[in-house]
Amino acid sequence: MKKDSYKTDVIFRVDKTKDFKGTVFALLPHEVCDKAGHVTTYQHLGQHSAADYKHCISRSRPATPAEYFDLFKEMESVGYNFNVIKKQNYDKYLISYRKR
Repeated sequence: MKKDSYKTDVIFRVDKTKDFKGTVFALLPHEVCDKAGHVTTYQHLGQHSAADYKHCISRSRPATPAEYFDLFKEMESVGYNFNVIKKQNYDKYLISYRKR
């Protein structure tokens, strides 16, 4: 698939909770997907979904490049063009939220 020209901010995390421990997922912290203010997430199984940013951060840890490599490649293969970041820029989040 052709790579998107838009650079998408992404934060890669690893779940720490009992049922999903070790699952790597991507948070798209500036891609608001509903009126409740949830952001877009992506993982191997289930792919895109909506999630509360603060909840995800509190129940996960940062992923290392080695841990997120496969997910990064999968997402690139469907067209994503990434800017890997460490935390959400709240001003960018609000701009996205207001566009909903």
